Amino acid sequence: MATSSNSSSKQAEIIITPICTSCKRPIPPTEKAVKFLCPNCGEVTIWRCNKCRKLSLPYKCVKCGFEGP
Repeated sequence: MATSSNSSSKQAEIIITPICTSCKRPIPPTEKAVKFLCPNCGEVTIWRCNKCRKLSLPYKCVKCGFEGP
């Protein structure tokens, strides 16, 4: 018995969520967050979740070692 395959298979859309530079947790698309280039070297994108911003938790650039809130 032959089975026919319809091309109606669903493809899952992959969403890559950014990671907070301070707390290292994924930032969901619905959360308020900011991204900016490192103020020192300008080469690395820093992501900050809303919680870490409100608590002024420190972050560190992985390239130049700049630390700040």
